Amino acid sequence: MLLLLKLALVPASILLATLAARRFGHAISGLLAGFPIIGGPIVAALMIDLPPAQVADIAQATLAGCPASIAHIVTFAWLSRRLPWWGCLAFAALAFFAVGSLTTAAWVPVWFVFALALAGPWIAWAIMPRAPKASGAVHVPRGEVLMRVAAGFVLAAAILLSTERVPAAVSGLMLAWPISGSILPSFTLPVHGHAATVTLLRGFAIGLVGFVVFFVALVMLLRLWNASLPSFVVATASSALAGWSVHRIRQRRG
Repeated sequence: MLLLLKLALVPASILLATLAARRFGHAISGLLAGFPIIGGPIVAALMIDLPPAQVADIAQATLAGCPASIAHIVTFAWLSRRLPWWGCLAFAALAFFAVGSLTTAAWVPVWFVFALALAGPWIAWAIMPRAPKASGAVHVPRGEVLMRVAAGFVLAAAILLSTERVPAAVSGLMLAWPISGSILPSFTLPVHGHAATVTLLRGFAIGLVGFVVFFVALVMLLRLWNASLPSFVVATASSALAGWSVHRIRQRRG
């Protein structure tokens, strides 16, 4: 059931982000892609069958993969100056697994995981390359929209199917793979160039603020209240408020 849900949510999130790019530009597209559009509904589905404590453990494990996602998008952004999309994606994958293998290790204390996850989006924003901001609506032909959605579905299916054939530590990391953060820049770079790709990924980093706030709030509230529905509602509201507030502040500062 959860596998089917993720297979449906991934192309839906990529479609939403692409339509946002057509209307509002690369930055908003990245912002939406960074939010827990996929993780949130999956957590809601888990809450139907699992007790709050177990859902909190899963949410905590998800946070451990956030620094790896940061490494992925920062690497892609820097390499987009010189390399084609497939080279950027290959090195971004290496960065993802290198950082993820450290942050998901059993010896890493929980407080460090929380701190690193919360700091991650700000670190990404600080160390990403500077490029002229690509603003305004983006022309994305219908054919490309379909290719993006299809690529997201294929990548999600490949990840989900391969998790049964690799060690548990690797499969856990693979499930945290930033699919939208891979598909969207891979299509943006060859068509719109480096500046647009950086704009997209900087927006993605802001969206990850909402992602991290959602899961941090969820873990804390589930452990505090031991109640799924109110914890989910408050975490969702906190995520939306945090992500959008940071976006507005960044807009005003240019």
